[in-house]
Amino acid sequence: MDYDVVIVGAGPAGLSAAIRLRQMSAESGHEVSVCVLEKGSEVGAHILSGAVLEPRALDELIPDWKDRGAPLNAPVTGEKFMVLTEKGSFGVPVWTMPPQMSNHGNYVVSLGNVCRWLAEQAEALGVEVYPGFAAAEVLFDEQGRVTGVATGDMGVAGDGSHKDSYQPGMELRAKYTFFAEGCRGSLSKSLMERFALRDGCDPQAYGLGLKELWQLDPAKHKAGTVIHTAGWPVDSKTWGGSFIYHLEDNQAAVGYVVGLDYRNPHLSPFDEFQRFKTHPAIRPMLEGGKRIAYGARALNEGGLQAIPELVFAGGALIGCAAGFLNVPKIKGTHTAMKSGMLAAEAAFEALKSGDPGYGVLAAYPEAFRRS
Repeated sequence: MDYDVVIVGAGPAGLSAAIRLRQMSAESGHEVSVCVLEKGSEVGAHILSGAVLEPRALDELIPDWKDRGAPLNAPVTGEKFMVLTEKGSFGVPVWTMPPQMSNHGNYVVSLGNVCRWLAEQAEALGVEVYPGFAAAEVLFDEQGRVTGVATGDMGVAGDGSHKDSYQPGMELRAKYTFFAEGCRGSLSKSLMERFALRDGCDPQAYGLGLKELWQLDPAKHKAGTVIHTAGWPVDSKTWGGSFIYHLEDNQAAVGYVVGLDYRNPHLSPFDEFQRFKTHPAIRPMLEGGKRIAYGARALNEGGLQAIPELVFAGGALIGCAAGFLNVPKIKGTHTAMKSGMLAAEAAFEALKSGDPGYGVLAAYPEAFRRS
């Protein structure tokens, strides 16, 4: 199957890129075909609910998102930052915190629901979205340029034989391929090595984020509440902290992040998270509630200096595949979206001008540096 642009990953970055491409196509009358591959069985299925969204990129991408029913239903109504000791805690006034940590004007959202809504907007614009198809390998031409991706075979038994449900993988060829796999995506890592994209930048740093979705006692829930903590249970040589985000419908995302440079080889981030929930400042909020989902994911924590070269012959890295998490803000959805939009604009302008594809989209990193 041939497209102008194939996007690997239906997270905020990939879907924003797809939407922007089709918006520009409709505005100019120049047709650009776009396909998005998503490894999950449905868009947003693997994104555990709960995030604070800064709507700046969404305002730019879809200015009338409120009228279109975007699932941003819990504006931030209150913020609290606490430092925990083993048996107590003390609050840090929000006004003393760095200004980038302010969440005024932001929204507590289910990121899975946001991605499902973005996918609906993309499909309405003519984007082909294929959930349940994981890109298994990158395709190259004889000159070493990226020409698309291939999906893996489906219906293969443990011994390698083909089951009745067997379907061979499919090649999706494109003039430009965007990789929006998220943190430490396997194809993105292989491209960084092949094209030496990490030469000249700092090594990436990582954290492990554990998250649970809780149904709280209604008496203990207040939609829009944002809580962060530092300190106990980790020691002074371990970077770690928590977040508690109150969504709508009496739900809250409760999570803990541990930097993966911890010195104690016996430390278990999962167990530290479970200890955190027993703290006197946290436990009362959870009592009477029920954990209804849980998961974990890696996080990019290297910052701007760890972002690799973003482009190579035939493609680009966008979103957390490139490390666009804004660590001081403790959020990255808006930067992921904006990176996808910038890459889309660069690709569209190239294709509109008659570019045959498979080149280096230098306009994308240039636009990033100006943004």
